[in-house]
Amino acid sequence: MNMREAVIVGAVRTPVGKRGGALSQWHPADLLGHTLKHLVEQSGIDASDIDDVITGCAMQHEHQSGNIGRHAVLAAGLPESVPAVTIDRQCGSGQQAVTFAAHGIAAGTYNVAIACGVESMSQVPIPAAFAPGAPLGPQYAPKELARYDGAMVAQGAASELLNAHCKLSREELDAFSIRSHERAFAATAAGKFREQLVPTTSDPIDGNGLVIEGDEGIREHMDPAKIASLRTIFSADGSTTAANSSQISDGAAAILIADRGYAEKHGLKPRAKFLAMSVAAADPIIQFNAVLDATHKALEFAGLSAEDIDLFEVNEAFAGVPLMVQNEFGIPDEKINVNGGSIAIGHPLGSTGARMLTDLLCELERTGKRYGLQTICEAGGTANATIIERI
Repeated sequence: MNMREAVIVGAVRTPVGKRGGALSQWHPADLLGHTLKHLVEQSGIDASDIDDVITGCAMQHEHQSGNIGRHAVLAAGLPESVPAVTIDRQCGSGQQAVTFAAHGIAAGTYNVAIACGVESMSQVPIPAAFAPGAPLGPQYAPKELARYDGAMVAQGAASELLNAHCKLSREELDAFSIRSHERAFAATAAGKFREQLVPTTSDPIDGNGLVIEGDEGIREHMDPAKIASLRTIFSADGSTTAANSSQISDGAAAILIADRGYAEKHGLKPRAKFLAMSVAAADPIIQFNAVLDATHKALEFAGLSAEDIDLFEVNEAFAGVPLMVQNEFGIPDEKINVNGGSIAIGHPLGSTGARMLTDLLCELERTGKRYGLQTICEAGGTANATIIERI
């Protein structure tokens, strides 16, 4: 096939709401539809040209069932001719949506596509099977459990295995978490997120209601003593607490990706191109260390070293994950999660990958830097990594 160049021409996201908070009244299809509508209007693209809408969503039941991407397209008022599909790579679903869209454009299947993600963790809560101490859920097949002698655990418990494996102390985890809030608050105060946010009100019916100005979970002040006093969640002698874990949240994000030739012909500004997109899998019990393999693969494919990367975004599912990546690749503090991450901003599972890429793109543009790398760990021991180059 004639391989073409996929470029990012638009990227937006909603503010991230706390569970039961500012976005909790929004049906997730409406929330994503609102985001898609804004992206299309902002770009000026002819919506009938959109070849597909690839949607990441982790918890595809209840309000998020039945191909939520298609329902969001219809809720957005886009032409009925615009198709959509919903995918699940757990926390990396939004990032995988980007990969599939970029691959489709490079292969010639699409001229323009939207990669997006949504999760309403208020309306579609994490199943009880994921709660601390709960028995393993029905997603674990008997033969899978037999392969690992019944040692499979949910992600929270796996975070303690990661902490022990990487020799990460409670003090390190808590310090990283405080820094996430400090950086996210500073970025918000400086208006760094403003250009990427979709104007969103807490009332989905009243479009003239109070606009949500920013991410709801960010805290201006974090008391180190109070953080240190919090009980651990998944192990009595462990280190994982509510403060050094990602927040349960609501949100949506969307990326407009096009063939470069199409973009230039239709007056769309190419903002970044893809240098590498990788996926990896590793130990399904620890679950988090595949981000190392995915990052190594992406760097090798791009012909770059970690030193060449200007900005890293590593999802803060738990503080141990970005600390592990930072230690593995020798990443300076000033290059990783510079505007905070999911510990402060929140982690609406299916949308986080698209939210992070939006943040990364805008920060590369704001600072004039060249290369950005993003990676996300995922339940079951998989991970994605993406490297973009600012145009």
